[in-house]
Amino acid sequence: MTRGSVRVHPRRGRALLAVATVVIAASCTACSPVYVVKAGIAEIGILRARQPIHEVLNDSTVDADTRGKLAYVVEARRFAAEELGIDVGDSYTMFTQLDRDTLAMVVTAAYPDRLVPKTWWFPIVGHVPYKGHFSLQSALDEEAGLIAEGYDTWVRPTAAFSTLGWFNDPILSTALRTDEVEVVTTVIHELSHQHLFVPGQVTFNESFATFVGRVGAARYFCTRAGGGPDSIKCRRALARWRDVQRFSSYLDDFVAKLETVYGNPDLTPAQKVVDRLPVVADALREFDERVAPELEALSFSGFRNQPVNNATLLSRIRYYNRLRDFDAFLATHDGDLVEALADLKARAPDADDAFDLLPDTRSQSTAPGS
Repeated sequence: MTRGSVRVHPRRGRALLAVATVVIAASCTACSPVYVVKAGIAEIGILRARQPIHEVLNDSTVDADTRGKLAYVVEARRFAAEELGIDVGDSYTMFTQLDRDTLAMVVTAAYPDRLVPKTWWFPIVGHVPYKGHFSLQSALDEEAGLIAEGYDTWVRPTAAFSTLGWFNDPILSTALRTDEVEVVTTVIHELSHQHLFVPGQVTFNESFATFVGRVGAARYFCTRAGGGPDSIKCRRALARWRDVQRFSSYLDDFVAKLETVYGNPDLTPAQKVVDRLPVVADALREFDERVAPELEALSFSGFRNQPVNNATLLSRIRYYNRLRDFDAFLATHDGDLVEALADLKARAPDADDAFDLLPDTRSQSTAPGS
C-alpha cells in the first residue's frame, strides 16, 4: 500500500459527495459560492485520501516516526473516550498523508480601533472570526481585500481541524510534525469540540479546547502505563499547561490595558489607533522582561515574532482566554476532569456567555497551579 493512498468503497464515496453537496448548497446562501465550493472540494480530497490507522501501523513502508505518533493518536483517542467521557465517534481512526507541510491558511481580521473581529457566517457553526483557505495565494488575496477595507489582518497556517463529528475526521500528517505530547494534546483538543461546541461563542469553544487538550494530555502521560508522574513526558505536559496559563494571564492584562484606550469616548478612531502603540510596546517589553523568563517549556515565539495588531492579538486570545479560570473551575470539582466536563456540557449551551460559568480569577496574581 502506498503512503497517502486509500481504497474508497464506491457507495461510501457517493455518500460523502452527497453530504458535501448538501452542506455546500446550504452555505451558498450566506457566503461566496466559489469559496465554499473550493473548500468543499479540498475537504472531500482530504476525506477521500483517508487510510485506517491500523493499516498504516502495520505497513512497514511507512516511516517509524509516523507509525509511532499514530500509536499515540490511537491511545489518546481511547483515553478521551474511556477516561474523559468524550463521545469520540469515528473521529481519528483514519490518517491522511498530505502532499504539503500545512493543512490550510487561516485569515483573520479585526477593526483597528477596537478588539472586535470581522466574522463570517457558515451553517451549523454560525458566525466565526476566521476563514480557512487551502491555497496561500487565495488567503493573501482575501487579506489584501480586507486591508483595503481598513482592517487589521493576519494570515496563519493551521495543521488540524474538526468537523464536530459530522464526518470521520482523520488525523493529518501535518499534525504529526510535533512531539508526542503535542500530538496527544492536539487529538484531545480537537475531540473536545465534539463534547462541547457552543454556536456563536468561538473564544469560549477554543479556550475550552485548549484547557481540555492541555489538562487531558497531562493526565494521559502522568497516569499511563510506562509513564507516570516522574516521566519526562508527564513533566513536559504539566509544564506546558502551566506555561499556557501564564501566557493567558499576560493576555488578560494586555487586553485590559488596551481596552482603556479603545473604550475612551473622548478619542476618535484614528486617535485610538495611535494611542494603542505605546500600550503594545509596553506589553511586549513586559513579555520579554517578566513573562518569558518564567516560561518552562514553551516560548510563544510565534506571538513575539509576529507584528501585534488587533487581528493577531484576537487570534491569540481566542485560544488562551481565561485559562486560569478554567483551572479554577476544575478545582471547584476537586480536580475531577470528567465531572467538570460534564457540568460544562450540561450548562454552557444555555448560557448567554459560557465564560460566566467560570470563577473569575483575573484580579488575582497567584501562579498557575500544577
